[in-house]
Amino acid sequence: MTDNLTEANASTTTKSPIERKPVGGISPESPSVERAPTLPPRPAQDSDEKTLEAPKCDTCSVPKKAGSTRSKSPPTPIKVDKTQPEDFEGELATNNDLPSAETLKKIENYIVLDRHGKSHPFKTLYTGSNVARRVLIIFVRHFFCGNCQEFLRSLSDAITPEALLRLPVSTFIAVIGCGDPALIDMYVNETGCRFPVYTDPTRSLFDALGMSKTLQLGTKPAYMRRSMMHSIVGSIVQGVKQIPTGNVLKMGDQRQVGGEFLFEPRDILTPVSTPRDEKAKPISAFEEAEERGPDHDGNEEKRVTWCHRMKTTRDHAEIPELIEVLGLDQTATAGRDVSRGSITSARKGKGHSMAQEIRKLSAERSRTSNET
Repeated sequence: MTDNLTEANASTTTKSPIERKPVGGISPESPSVERAPTLPPRPAQDSDEKTLEAPKCDTCSVPKKAGSTRSKSPPTPIKVDKTQPEDFEGELATNNDLPSAETLKKIENYIVLDRHGKSHPFKTLYTGSNVARRVLIIFVRHFFCGNCQEFLRSLSDAITPEALLRLPVSTFIAVIGCGDPALIDMYVNETGCRFPVYTDPTRSLFDALGMSKTLQLGTKPAYMRRSMMHSIVGSIVQGVKQIPTGNVLKMGDQRQVGGEFLFEPRDILTPVSTPRDEKAKPISAFEEAEERGPDHDGNEEKRVTWCHRMKTTRDHAEIPELIEVLGLDQTATAGRDVSRGSITSARKGKGHSMAQEIRKLSAERSRTSNET
């Protein structure tokens, strides 16, 4: 018995169930000793790249990080194409190509509104009964645009309805804007325009005829007789006056620019016949439908013989060029502020109108009247 007890005591003294290990370099025998904390040893520089490398894996495709941030190259700048942003500096890259017959056929029934808000098919402005055979349609910017208002003032001073009536072939002018029809009366009063003004609020005609958008001013044209500051202040005052009516924001798209399009018949010597020129002839409904056809309306076919599209917000065709294109007497119609020398140098439009034939007919008519 005693031998067994002594062996058990010896085994308990030699084996301890819990071993105490030193923590932080302080032995458990001296817990009261204070020592400064120490950091673990820094790995060698040679092992920096190894520690930053991703673990090798045959199945994963994780890219390896660069060894040193100092060797990184500066980021490549993003290249932005600034050749033609939406509102760029410079002139629009537009052209003055004449609209095709297909385009005119497509837009002939587009709607324009008059000062009363009444709708009219676009073709009724340049063809049909009680419409001149030659019509110059001018597309202007928004109704508060001082540049276009100044253009119409110069146009109204230089080209009058009376001067157009003296031409051997009936000729007229119409104006189309892009704002609310409720602003047309204000627009006519501000510009003194003596020609009818319509509007295309949807700008469908502007888009179909290739007129673009820009806010670039461009060079000052000859028809601008007022200063730029005067035009800006005038536009602001016009807008303030429309606050009570609720039309202050209905002037139209400020970025939209316009142009000029001259509609003329294919043959200047074959005018449209009128009922007074025809003898009464009884005809049945079946014969009339067979001769005229379902789409025949008796209107004279027109085409655009000359046009100009604006490249900036004040790039309307100069007044002398319009006088020349319409076949008017340049010395009698040109205003005092219009230089005749700028007729060829400031030419902007493209095409061949019937101006030469108009002048020949005018000369023959004046010669005949002098002989009698």
